[in-house]
Amino acid sequence: MGGSPGRDAEFTEYVTAKALWLRKVAYLLCGDWHAADDLVQATVTKLYMNWHRAGRADNVDGYARTTLVNTFLAERRAPWARLIVLRGAQDDVADHEGDVDAALDLRAALACLPQRQRATVVLRYFCDLSVEEAARTLGCSTGNVKSQTARGIDTLRRLLRTRPVASPKEHRA
Repeated sequence: MGGSPGRDAEFTEYVTAKALWLRKVAYLLCGDWHAADDLVQATVTKLYMNWHRAGRADNVDGYARTTLVNTFLAERRAPWARLIVLRGAQDDVADHEGDVDAALDLRAALACLPQRQRATVVLRYFCDLSVEEAARTLGCSTGNVKSQTARGIDTLRRLLRTRPVASPKEHRA
């Protein structure tokens, strides 16, 4: 499906400007840079295929974020996602500002959350969405967002109190 040169240029400009943001949100959702890159690629492909709609949206960032989160959740429901776990690559880019150990502990704890809780926590606290915006993004009720966020925060607090944080695989066992 080819687009018009103007629409393609608009799409390219948008993706170029938002690629790092999309990658960071994707990383927070899946906890692996390689998986985050794959997630962003799948999202960008879906955005391109639907740019005729996305480009006209009142909030293009919201449309892209919804596409990213829905792609993440859909991939986690697929049977192969439970079989293939690529962990162990230590390719995190060190954050030279702030407490690196605390950031790594938080990322590890975040990876231990079930995907819906992780998605609500990332949307509410990293993307700074309201409960209503997060509910629209996830296609669920505001009550569901509130309960998933509360459970996620409780689990994060519990995990972060008992350092070191268990890996996601150890936590699920």
